[in-house]
Amino acid sequence: MVSLSVSDRATDTATKPAGAPRLPFRLSPGARAALPLLGLLAVGFLAPLLAILAFSFAPPRSFAVLRAFSLANYAELFSLSNTVWLSFLWSIGFALATVVLLALIAYPIAFGLTFVFGRWSGLVSVLFVFPLFVSENVRLYGWVLFFIKNGVLDGSLKALGFSGGPQVLYTSGMILAGMVYTYLPFMLFPMTLGLAMVPRDLIDAARDLGAGRWQIWREVEVPLAMPGILIGTLLTFVLAIGAVAEAKILGGQSVIVISHDIEIAFTYSQNWPLGSALAVLVTLFIGTLTLLALQRLDLDRLLGRR
Repeated sequence: MVSLSVSDRATDTATKPAGAPRLPFRLSPGARAALPLLGLLAVGFLAPLLAILAFSFAPPRSFAVLRAFSLANYAELFSLSNTVWLSFLWSIGFALATVVLLALIAYPIAFGLTFVFGRWSGLVSVLFVFPLFVSENVRLYGWVLFFIKNGVLDGSLKALGFSGGPQVLYTSGMILAGMVYTYLPFMLFPMTLGLAMVPRDLIDAARDLGAGRWQIWREVEVPLAMPGILIGTLLTFVLAIGAVAEAKILGGQSVIVISHDIEIAFTYSQNWPLGSALAVLVTLFIGTLTLLALQRLDLDRLLGRR
């Protein structure tokens, strides 16, 4: 073994050019294969975040990035007279309500896809995936046409002799309904993956040992399916807290969410530094929640590595 190692080193030394630089480290094949992906993430993800961070420290209503340093944007956000925190609370409230409702709606469907539907599971999954092929704005405007006054629902009821349909558009309840409808697949499929990790034999064994349905669900199904449930919850919350189309289209801007405030700062107000500071705070909030949730995930087990 030692003689082979020495001969290999001698061969490497003989074949390497005399003036070739010696690298301080050697990349593994996996690291070299990941370099293109790391470069793409650096350009498409890290670079925009760094640009937003730099803009957040620029003077208000200016583009003097890296030429001047100012904390005025953060001071304005944390001032008592600023109403942006009301928008932030609305976004958190909508996101939490969406997660809770989707957990209650998606779990029975995920259970059916895993244990009940059998050969029909593929067809049911396609039915839930199919709306994703249509633009979210198109689907939301379809809701507007359905519920608007003299629209599909209201006009049909009047044609049948009724007084008309309920005016539910441009309310907070309609915003929440639109978010539940939009983000259902993002909760459903991770939850289905989590339930698929629960061995059927284990459930049968627990039943044979006298465990009831509630006890099996509480002590067997939910703990083993928790990685998928947490991923679905986290994904849904992150998407819902950044949602803006539902509030603008279905809510008619009756409720201003945090993403709308960021959009206004970057567009109508032309105050990029303030919008950047607000985006940094939202990113830090979501990033902290993400890291806390990932600490409870066993990714090796979820990916089937052990």
